[in-house]
Amino acid sequence: MALPAKLRRRLMIGVLFGMLVYVGMAVLLDVRGVTEAIMRLPLWVLPTACALSFANYVCRFWKWQRYLKLLEIRMATRTSWLIYLSGFSMSVTPGKLGEVFKSWLIRKINRTAIHQSAPIIVAERFTDLLAYLILVALGGIASLPEYQWVFWATLGLCGLGLVLAGSERFSRLMAGLFRRLPYLWRLAPRIEGSFASTRILLAPGEIVMPTLVSVVAWGFECTGFWLIANAMAAGDVSYLTAVFAYAFSAVAGAVLIVFPGGLGITEGSMGAILRRTYYSGDVKALIEGARQAAAAAVILTRLCTLWFAVGIGLIAMARFSRLYGGVDENEPS
Repeated sequence: MALPAKLRRRLMIGVLFGMLVYVGMAVLLDVRGVTEAIMRLPLWVLPTACALSFANYVCRFWKWQRYLKLLEIRMATRTSWLIYLSGFSMSVTPGKLGEVFKSWLIRKINRTAIHQSAPIIVAERFTDLLAYLILVALGGIASLPEYQWVFWATLGLCGLGLVLAGSERFSRLMAGLFRRLPYLWRLAPRIEGSFASTRILLAPGEIVMPTLVSVVAWGFECTGFWLIANAMAAGDVSYLTAVFAYAFSAVAGAVLIVFPGGLGITEGSMGAILRRTYYSGDVKALIEGARQAAAAAVILTRLCTLWFAVGIGLIAMARFSRLYGGVDENEPS
């Protein structure tokens, strides 16, 4: 595998932080209780959840191909698939923005400037976030007033981001600011180029379909979470509750981008909603171990989603390296 040194460090930081989060959860909530809850899971559930996660990747590949076409970036579908999957190796970077690594791989193939292709990752994350908000709404945000402020605040930020991304005046303002800064003035043309690509990808006519594709794609992972959560509660978790819990926790992790891969924030939000669901259920044997069961469900879900994606990404990156060689992050862009 030929990850650039800077990205290897970011990946290792994410992995170590993830280990600390899960070990901390297990220790805080009783390692034995969490382990016993995990052992109750039927063997078929985890492979099924992983398969649903892979279905998510296949769906969202359509977005990736669409964005490449809009920016007139051409390459073989097989190569594009490898690059797309390789980006998942950076899923544990803050806001998943380490997936800009895909732009380095594109440059390796056809010399496309990084600032031209990098906005694809921004468009992917933006439409994913909109999809999460739709899933949160479908899952029942109207009946949960304590969470509504997060929903509306995030929706407002999305609206503001969309306005700024589509504003040529704002792009000129940002480029002008960089031109006046020592050492950074050389980046001004790249800033303008990035905004130009972003305006194409996030044009009003290009928002709806990618967002709907993301709703379906992330719905697959919501289903995987529902299967795992139900296995812990003997069918006590409704599908819409699982959709809300998964999507809301993803929004929380996405908004607080300083946490790599949403680690800690996503798990905490998902676990809190799931514990509340378990406590309100009728499964008496589970009530005392609700915290351990929720922790086990969260850990297993993240294993089948976030960490499964990282594993797939590393495998794809190794394959890309064998076919096309390593990537030098210091090459001029």
